[in-house]
Amino acid sequence: MSQVNPKKPPLKPNLNKGPNKYIQFVSVGFQMGGTIILGNYLGQWLDAKYHKDFLETTITLFAVFMSIYLVISQVTKVSKEDD
Repeated sequence: MSQVNPKKPPLKPNLNKGPNKYIQFVSVGFQMGGTIILGNYLGQWLDAKYHKDFLETTITLFAVFMSIYLVISQVTKVSKEDD
């Protein structure tokens, strides 16, 4: 009969709780590009609808800053999970 050592915790299976942290950032480029392209198309549509010439550049610039913020927030979240 085998005895269990009371000081040693039982072995737990190594369950992967989600994808590897590096694999999570594979799609970051696509996410950034999609956000910027959608912002550009929205700006073009608004320029055509309201007969303005500054909305495309303004909304595209806003989309660039928004996509950078999203990437930084994802990196911060992953780094806090590691702690």
